[in-house]
Amino acid sequence: MKDVVLHIANGLVTKPENMTVTADETEGELRLKLAVDPDDMGKVIGRGGRTARDIRTILRAVGGYRGTPVNLEITENVKDS
Repeated sequence: MKDVVLHIANGLVTKPENMTVTADETEGELRLKLAVDPDDMGKVIGRGGRTARDIRTILRAVGGYRGTPVNLEITENVKDS
């Protein structure tokens, strides 16, 4: 699932080197956290949240096929200066 998120987000962001995806499976649910550069947040979320909603729809479809509920959180990847 991390690979799916990385593949989709990699096509959207301008700074893929600042992007990370972490996964945590608890209580039968897979929680994915996508952290992107602050400049790329708008591209990943999209106008009115459409892109983020579409990414979550794809993940739900893949998760449903595998029998695992999926939750995606999108945050800024804050780098220490």
